[in-house]
Amino acid sequence: MFSSSKLVHGLYSEGAPIADHKAPAGPIEQKWTRRKFEASLVNPANRRKMSVIIVGTGLAGGAAAATLGEAGYHVKSFCFQDSPRRAHSIAAQGGINAAKNYKEDGDSVQRLFYDTVKGGDYRSRETNVYRLAEVSANIIDQCVAQGVPFAREYGGLLDNRSFGGVQVSRTFYARGQTGQQLLIGAYQALERQVAAGTVEQFTRHEMLEVILDGEGADRRARGIIVRDLVSGEIETHLADAVVLASGGYGNVFFLSTNAMGSNVTATWRAHRKGAYFGNPCYTQIHPTCIPVSGEHQSKLTLMSESLRNDGRIWVPKNREDCDKDPREIKEEDRDYYLERIYPSFGNLVPRDIASRQAKNVCDEGRGVGPVVGDFRRGVYLDFADAISRLGEDAVRAKYGNLFDMYARITGEDPYQTPMRIYPAVHYTMGGLWVDYDLQSSIPGLFVTGEANFSDHGANRLGASALMQGLADGYFVLPNTIRDYLAKAPKLDLTEESPAVVEARRAVEERTQRLLAINGERSVDSFHRELGNIMWEYCGMERSEEGLLKAIDLIRGLRAEFWRNVRVLGAADTLNQSLEKAGRVADFLELGELMCIDALHRRESCGGHFRAESQTEDGEALRHDDEFAYVAAWEFSPSDTEGEESSFGAGMGAPVLHKEDLVYEFIELKQRSYK
Repeated sequence: MFSSSKLVHGLYSEGAPIADHKAPAGPIEQKWTRRKFEASLVNPANRRKMSVIIVGTGLAGGAAAATLGEAGYHVKSFCFQDSPRRAHSIAAQGGINAAKNYKEDGDSVQRLFYDTVKGGDYRSRETNVYRLAEVSANIIDQCVAQGVPFAREYGGLLDNRSFGGVQVSRTFYARGQTGQQLLIGAYQALERQVAAGTVEQFTRHEMLEVILDGEGADRRARGIIVRDLVSGEIETHLADAVVLASGGYGNVFFLSTNAMGSNVTATWRAHRKGAYFGNPCYTQIHPTCIPVSGEHQSKLTLMSESLRNDGRIWVPKNREDCDKDPREIKEEDRDYYLERIYPSFGNLVPRDIASRQAKNVCDEGRGVGPVVGDFRRGVYLDFADAISRLGEDAVRAKYGNLFDMYARITGEDPYQTPMRIYPAVHYTMGGLWVDYDLQSSIPGLFVTGEANFSDHGANRLGASALMQGLADGYFVLPNTIRDYLAKAPKLDLTEESPAVVEARRAVEERTQRLLAINGERSVDSFHRELGNIMWEYCGMERSEEGLLKAIDLIRGLRAEFWRNVRVLGAADTLNQSLEKAGRVADFLELGELMCIDALHRRESCGGHFRAESQTEDGEALRHDDEFAYVAAWEFSPSDTEGEESSFGAGMGAPVLHKEDLVYEFIELKQRSYK
């Protein structure tokens, strides 16, 4: 580790620059083909002797486990749910992108590549994004072959619709259940390999530590420590390589669209062992969620972005109309603000832009719905025009399950009165830093799907999460991990090896420490308070003053957590309080790093909006001369023990490594959707 001795803002130091050395030279359309050819092979007989651990069974993890198992490797698959089918990928609604140009409306691999880089506000790596666009068409063929029931047109051809940030129809969908249907396809492929004996499945197991073997540059990931969530037993599992496919960290905000169990622990434990964390401040606020209704809520519900194809978003022009029944507000008194501000894209602007504009009109006092806190948090999503144009039966066929879900949650009939929506935390573009091979800064530790940072820059376009998860799992990782496995030294660790014993001891000591605090505050109370801090100061809008305040608040909250949290029960049994405590402890550390990352990036880009950096009309203003890089953060252990460090238990000042983003194939320019 190289770092300057002087701390910036007293918070972090800057280390040596880094780069991705795995992407081949040459034309971008030839890079992936060349990399696959140059990668070393493992013959089928040798694959049977090699083992791979995969943490997570969503689209990225499930697809990877199925594919590597079918290739002949021995795979150990882990998830903390009671079934791989409960992975959060099942909650995705609207669709999956692919550059097949079925609508003959000008789509292509190049256009998907361009839209994704532009949508990410020019903060993603060109090589990874082009590969994603290139393999996207293969995903659809794979899933159709598995029996995924994509929507079809009258003649039997696969149907497409549009999502935000594009002007073509490239999104394949299965009503509002696309994630569920795709996950079932991956799950079937996974279970086939379980039955064949190539995949060993461990449900209700949570990864709590990564095992590293070797010293310095020779360190490699060789296994994980997990806790059996039913019995409480701590287990050791060793392998030739480890893959993290454990999803994103949006639940650091407490209220988000993520499943309540979604957490950062797998990637954060790896980060503490040396894996760089890329762009942690890049979190996505989704504009189309059911608004917060009060303090009783523990999560928020997403309404698919696909609804913006036919629904029109508006608020009253006049504040005095906000209390009225929306059906009584005349057309001339409605402000269809996205259509007014962005005539080229209208209601299908990218998520970051739609979210900020919803916040703006609500901040002006033109929000709708009940007053929550100090103002109304809601805008209308109105299908009256679509029902008039298409008929209710056609709208029901396209969106019926989403309308039913909204009606069950709110008690309102969206066929009769407009839905109310408001932005909420959804996806995280940040994650562990990986190279072109999806390998982290720790050799042998690969990261796929939302758990890595690689493809979406500062803002993910809708329907691209499912695309990336399946691309990584089915097509990218199986072609890159074999190069590592062919060259890595033979696994010679045992459970008695010092590195394994030390990793297990660390997990056991941390568990006992949490149980021994015996304080007065519940885990959820700490989580909710952290979420309020993050939403207020590191949410839709950030400022230097607010971020510095947030860092102080988080440090104080973390110190109180380790002094005053109450964790009930024991370690050697089913204990959900203990599970939550470990996850919230990691969120309390991640939250500070997110704020430090947001503070150091003095520009606005995509989901990261700094109040000090905006155009005259309130749009995000990038500074490419200063910030056209990936921020890859290295964990720095504290020089002092435990809570004495000003950075928190065991935490020192993080080290920033910059990976310059060089754009050879797309021109850097300020985004415009007008």
